[in-house]
Amino acid sequence: MSHQVSVWRAAQLVGVARGVLQQQVREGVLELNDSMVSTEALLRLYPKAQLEESGMLERVVQIRDEAFGKRVRERMLPSQEVLSQRLFSQSQDLGNVRRHLQRYHELVVSLQKAIRQQVIGHPHDTAWTALEQQATQGLAKVLATDSVDILEVMDDMLNVMTAQVTVHPSGHQFAVEGHSSLLQSGLHAGLRLNYGCGNGSCGMCKVRVISDEVAKTQHYDYPLSETEKAQGYTLMCCHTAASSDLTLEMLEAMGPQDIPQQEIVAKVRALTELAPNTRLLQLQTPRTHRLRFLAGQSVSLGYASPDQGDAQASYPVASCPCDDRNLLFFVARDGTDSLAQQVFSGNLRCGAAVTVRGPSGSFVLSEGHRPLVFAACDLGFAPIKSLIEHALALDAVPSISLFWLAMRADGHFQTNLCRAWSEALDNFEYELVTDPDVVIGAKQIVQAMRADLFDIDCDFYLCGPAMFVNTLHDDLRTAGVPAAQILMQEQ
Repeated sequence: MSHQVSVWRAAQLVGVARGVLQQQVREGVLELNDSMVSTEALLRLYPKAQLEESGMLERVVQIRDEAFGKRVRERMLPSQEVLSQRLFSQSQDLGNVRRHLQRYHELVVSLQKAIRQQVIGHPHDTAWTALEQQATQGLAKVLATDSVDILEVMDDMLNVMTAQVTVHPSGHQFAVEGHSSLLQSGLHAGLRLNYGCGNGSCGMCKVRVISDEVAKTQHYDYPLSETEKAQGYTLMCCHTAASSDLTLEMLEAMGPQDIPQQEIVAKVRALTELAPNTRLLQLQTPRTHRLRFLAGQSVSLGYASPDQGDAQASYPVASCPCDDRNLLFFVARDGTDSLAQQVFSGNLRCGAAVTVRGPSGSFVLSEGHRPLVFAACDLGFAPIKSLIEHALALDAVPSISLFWLAMRADGHFQTNLCRAWSEALDNFEYELVTDPDVVIGAKQIVQAMRADLFDIDCDFYLCGPAMFVNTLHDDLRTAGVPAAQILMQEQ
């Protein structure tokens, strides 16, 4: 019998992006039954999906190896207590199925005996004889060993190793792996969750458990009232999923208007040279006060130099919101930028305190499942990088395309990252363009897009100088792309 799984789980089982399956559903290639996918249909569409090729068995076998056991247990498997709870839940389900099967078996056997009595009492009635043969053969067929559904086996294993969390009312889903908390897992999946301290002090990540159970992972000081406890409220930052399937009720940020303004004093963790005139500035926030922001947004950075006074500048965050403690910024050598001067002069060093204020800006991903096309010019790659990493975390788009124009002498200072994305992801492609003239460079990108993407219903995200984004915008609109599917950010 075919096993039914959610689209989210189906993507995990066959090793493709969830957006790819959703696109196949929209095209009619893959059918849904009450929002579920049959493993039989999956195997028809992906006949090469095999347990051995999934790497899942290797993950389990690695636990036996002492050199890797601890790391695998921490990253891939939950605690022993959570594992036992999930296994116990599955054993209860199996016991219920067995009891139902036993009752049906007893019913069929009793009917078989009654038919036998009719055959004995009416030896010349061929109808009773035929009915007895049908019952005997049917029972034998049901009791025969069925072929193994490999995806069902994989699903059973995943239900123990990872938990699936469904969020109401949005319907978003995410996985909880290893020792991760609900909050960490939700952020890594790209969800716009409400939270503050991340250590159980503020209560901002409070959610209601609708079905199944959670397990406490750390102590928390926030006092939940008895009424809240009775209604099933808990803190995401201090709990993980104890059940294989968990349903939570919570509010998520719909856009930049739902993200509060914050002021945090962070420390410089690292300053790295990406190119002669480009530096990577990495700030780390306190554990008890993290920056909540959306991919593509900017913040204001302030540094009080003991020798040269205050320096301040606004930069887009170049990292994903899923890592809210480690904030990345690309800083270019610029004589008019007081903070950049501190960076390149060597006055801003590791351990220095930097005030972070924000976030600001509306250059963020829109809800939807269309292919995504990103175009950046020079350091306009910073918010684009954040958006791409956020889209990859969501795992809900069929494909991602990046076009990057370099006008500066430094060129494309993160070519290795683009190459790594392309090699690791089947649904990612990129093209690098170099030209000192912004309009000519933008036109080259337009020609590349026209060759591959103008006939596809895509969402476009453009970031760079005004002439760059306006040139691209005008050509996209001329090609018939709706204005609502073009988002621009001038730098």
